[in-house]
Amino acid sequence: MNNVSGVRLLRLDPGISEKNERVRNFLKAMCFANPEWIPTSVSFLPATWQRHGERLAKVLEAHPDLFPGYKPSGCYTPSLPRRMQKGRWRDAWGTLWDNVAEGLDSIPVEEGAPLRDWAAFEDYQAPEALATDDWGEPIDWKAMREHFARVKEQGGLAVGAIAHGFMYMRLFYLRGFTNLMIDIGTRDPRLDRLIDMVASRNERLVKELLAAGAEMISGGDDLGMQTSLPMRPDDWRRYIKPAYARIFADCREGGVPVYLHSDGHIFEIIPDLVDCGITIINPQIRANGLEGLVKYAKGRVAIHIDLDRQLFPFATPERIKAHVREVFEALYKPEGGLMLHAECGPDIPLENIEAICEALEEVGGGPWM
Repeated sequence: MNNVSGVRLLRLDPGISEKNERVRNFLKAMCFANPEWIPTSVSFLPATWQRHGERLAKVLEAHPDLFPGYKPSGCYTPSLPRRMQKGRWRDAWGTLWDNVAEGLDSIPVEEGAPLRDWAAFEDYQAPEALATDDWGEPIDWKAMREHFARVKEQGGLAVGAIAHGFMYMRLFYLRGFTNLMIDIGTRDPRLDRLIDMVASRNERLVKELLAAGAEMISGGDDLGMQTSLPMRPDDWRRYIKPAYARIFADCREGGVPVYLHSDGHIFEIIPDLVDCGITIINPQIRANGLEGLVKYAKGRVAIHIDLDRQLFPFATPERIKAHVREVFEALYKPEGGLMLHAECGPDIPLENIEAICEALEEVGGGPWM
């Protein structure tokens, strides 16, 4: 397999012929190795299924190129994880969360941050890395190893997941956003200790996922805001980049790909993320703009672009199709490196979801992996 922009797949190369067609195409796109189609994913929040139900299922059935083998289950109210249930709750770290709408996601409550007062830090203990996930659900490592083995036997890609908000966001989940910004601005020495605590847990978790057989690591950390980073790029490099480099060191050294979702404006630090071992970046188009992504990401790292979900609820179907074409024309390279993603919330009309699917097919989008 070709190596581009430092991408290496040392652990996958010998067995790539054993992967199924979709996984092979995905890996080719990731490595700029001439994929046959653009890997495309369309996701739906539980609240979207609750709103559209069977009508949404019919849209998926009508687009087998994007959803091959899809069969409606007849149940459009999926079982919800705790964070998507209405109400307040605390995670494994002690952070207080609140959800005001069933089927959407929770947000952390600033006044419920367990380390809002630094005095609480002296006796604070991080949750045991191998016992539970960040949300407090127990981790069954035996079952995970068996799952990874089955996935590989079936020609799939064994993906080990770490939590959304695993590093930077966890810091403000613990301290509260305002406090964290003050910590960075004042160079509070206790922040370095807190970062070490969070990074250590993530580092151990990634090591265990790799030992269990993961062929790829996937996680999310919303590093940006709507129009800028929350801190100067130099501050990000001072505080967050070393933690990322540490967490993904084994992946970088062993040639294991890393997928990172990150909402917000992040384009200035995309080269830094590549330095840390990120192989596929999932950025938002509106927060970064095409110009920024072309300058900092195109050809440097595989882009799983998050199409404009702030546009989808309000645009006409024709405007949505024009948007998808514009993104495609700006970021496409024949050798690969482009993947397309559309997240559909409950505020998107069904005809616009249909337009999204049609537009993705028109620019050469095909199934994910």
